[in-house]
Amino acid sequence: MPRILFVAAHRPDRSPSQRYRFEQFTQYWASQGFTFEYAWLIGPEEDRVFYSPGHVLAKTGIFMKSWRRRARQVARAREFDLVIVQREAFMTGSTRFERRLAASGVPLIYDFDDAIWRMDVSDANRNLRWLKDPAKTSRIIGLADLVIAGNDHLGDYARRFNDRVEVIPTVIDTDQYTATPGATRADGKVVIGWTGSYTSLAHLRKELPMLRELHAQWGDRILFRIISDRDLIAPDLPIENVRWSSATEVRDLQDIDIGIMPLPDDEWSRGKCGFKGLQYMGMGKAVVLGRVGVNRTIVQEGVNGLLAGDQQEWLNALGQLIASSDLRTRLGTAARRTVEEKYSVRAWRDRYLELFRGLLSERMKH
Repeated sequence: MPRILFVAAHRPDRSPSQRYRFEQFTQYWASQGFTFEYAWLIGPEEDRVFYSPGHVLAKTGIFMKSWRRRARQVARAREFDLVIVQREAFMTGSTRFERRLAASGVPLIYDFDDAIWRMDVSDANRNLRWLKDPAKTSRIIGLADLVIAGNDHLGDYARRFNDRVEVIPTVIDTDQYTATPGATRADGKVVIGWTGSYTSLAHLRKELPMLRELHAQWGDRILFRIISDRDLIAPDLPIENVRWSSATEVRDLQDIDIGIMPLPDDEWSRGKCGFKGLQYMGMGKAVVLGRVGVNRTIVQEGVNGLLAGDQQEWLNALGQLIASSDLRTRLGTAARRTVEEKYSVRAWRDRYLELFRGLLSERMKH
């Protein structure tokens, strides 16, 4: 049975990128004869320290421990038939571990789903940004036997450094994300939902003036449900904050009527894979997504969702959906069908296996 080593920063079920780009496929791939080992760096206790402000001495210890851990993992590369590196093998600007993996002779797959060649550092680690080197992304791409990019924008970047690039979107498990029309609330409110991490919550905060104007227009007719690891604080708005959990994220989205995904039109956003929108759409929800990047590919406007740019477009799109449950149902049904056909685990799981087997076959010939 072919063995795959999956190299990433976080333990299983910790990082959305890892879960949706790799982990959700492994049960099916195992049924097709592949086995897997996770090579991760940061455990639960380290996680809490590493993503909190300060703790410079403790973070130095985590860096050293992680370096030693990764060195041991990479030294075992030849025990495997394929290696997949997701985003980076280590959190600094070094490509030492990727170079060692490439030199092992084991086919190396590099997967990325954001414009990570741009500087992006968590608020808790701003003072350590000098350790990062976003330009290393191009060097890792050049080392890989195959690059898997999350959208065409990322794929175009990768092709500047490697001829073997496959674009595979971040996808939804439609067995888990089932179509669930929003329950009719006793108070008759239309629930507008958003889900995401603390970092992407900044995009929603920028839209607070639009949300306030929407509330001024619709009053008690609407409620905002925010699912995140931090609360959105806006006392003048009817907000229901729900603490994000991987165990409950599907259930927490079931009761929304409209899913939103505002984004700024910049390089980082153009590298996004539209995952929030796909989560809503996979559950048969009507969506309004920012008219940026891959969202314009995912949404066929007026058919399976709506797009918006400036504040007036957002107000118009959301107003249409608030006013018409029939429109919400029609767009939501088409959205679910789009995900099933183009952005689901079922649609892509065998393509990965074709790529894996192709690399294994090439290795055998050599």
